[in-house]
Amino acid sequence: MTACTRLRAVLLASLLSMACLSVAHAQEQSLTKPPAPAPATATSSSGQVGPARNDIESGRYLAVAADCMACHTAPAGKPYAGGYAIESPLGTIYATNITPSKTAGIGNYSEAQFARALREGVRADGSHLYPAMPYTSYAMLTDSDVHKLYSYFMQAVEPVDTPAASQTALPFPFNVRMSMLAWNAIFLDAKRFVPDAAKSQQINRGRYLAEGLAHCSACHTPRNFLMGEKSGSSLAGAPLGSWHAPNITSDKVSGVGGWSDAELVQYLKTGHAEGKGQAGGAMAEAVTNSFQHLRDDDVAAIIAYLRTVPPVRDNAQAQPAYSYGKAASDEVMLRGTSGPNEHNSLNSGAVLFSGYCASCHAASGSGSSGQDYPSLFHNTTTGARNPANLVSAILYGVERKVGDKEILMPRFDAHSYVNPLTDRQIAMISNYVLKQYGNPDVQVSEAYVAQARKGGEQPVLARLQPFIAPAIGVAILLLLLIAVAVITVRRRRRIPFK
Repeated sequence: MTACTRLRAVLLASLLSMACLSVAHAQEQSLTKPPAPAPATATSSSGQVGPARNDIESGRYLAVAADCMACHTAPAGKPYAGGYAIESPLGTIYATNITPSKTAGIGNYSEAQFARALREGVRADGSHLYPAMPYTSYAMLTDSDVHKLYSYFMQAVEPVDTPAASQTALPFPFNVRMSMLAWNAIFLDAKRFVPDAAKSQQINRGRYLAEGLAHCSACHTPRNFLMGEKSGSSLAGAPLGSWHAPNITSDKVSGVGGWSDAELVQYLKTGHAEGKGQAGGAMAEAVTNSFQHLRDDDVAAIIAYLRTVPPVRDNAQAQPAYSYGKAASDEVMLRGTSGPNEHNSLNSGAVLFSGYCASCHAASGSGSSGQDYPSLFHNTTTGARNPANLVSAILYGVERKVGDKEILMPRFDAHSYVNPLTDRQIAMISNYVLKQYGNPDVQVSEAYVAQARKGGEQPVLARLQPFIAPAIGVAILLLLLIAVAVITVRRRRRIPFK
């Protein structure tokens, strides 16, 4: 391989590794975010009436469907004022202020500039957004809906003149935003949504919501080496930091084909479907900020569309994740085995489960009355082949708010207000739960928990990051040396020897 070829390869890797930013997830969750702004009043809408008022109201609904609040509002912050930390494989990205402030937000954006940022990932000043902002999905949005969103943000959102407290500052070369030009050229499909004439109006509406506004594929579709979405594997499941966004294709074993429509409605509206699963991590945020507020007909449309997504089967999966387990208790065998003050008595998964989990999930694993603390059997988290969501739920807890009801499972990582657990203890609890109530073929190691505690396994390109800058330097140096050698040889050939 020549020096020029090496340099091109290194530069391409460094530029396209920016795409790791498209797989971003915030580990910290919070129920202290403000609710989505109420429907605009005559005052808040600058006195607009008629079609203009309708555009603002439609825009408010579209912003909820697009889940803008989740990323652009910091815990305890003002709506859309930015500052929310999004953990990506290459560093922390801070969401920007998208209120109509002319000094700190997007108040000076024209509608065309707003549309370009939303659908192409390019800000008014020409700099590129990182794909942590799902413009690859929003590219589908119609001109009409972009106009309605613009009307809402400019006329009904309260301007916040304070810039986001933290600004994104990624290490070289990922701070070179122009590098997104290369990635966008390969992976950004700028086509607007076109209804499929062979499908029903409901399915077309569901596709527009799921693939566009709700940007489901941004989390649920696996990524290739360059971190673009894999073609042919739409919604087949993908890692999301320490969590795992599950397969939501129509497959009856690996996907949601075995769920009834009523169960899917309940899951999207409440974050829980008894006998199937519950939402944690980023999905809990989506339920809290978006899905529960959607109209029933739109939720039904999303489900109708998911029924049409080609099934993708995990050939190693023999039965649905929710089919594993049954009620069982070891409490009787544990009684009297240790004294009340005995040292190192928390020495097994069964004992740790009894001490930390049984009070909420019941000694039998059946969960609480009403299932606010869910059953641990017939549960996709414990029956999955991938233990990511089980380990992450223990590490980071589960938070979601539906209506006025808050669901909270405490976290047990270093920030726990209950009691921090070690990697070994979390591995023991996980393996006990898997064997007792879930998929007994799955094992969790201390190393796996340690990795989840650090944010999950990094993509290959992210792991190469420490070597990119030195490699570029070496390649440039080699090019310079080659250039000097070539120039020297050419000069010597022109000078005759005497």
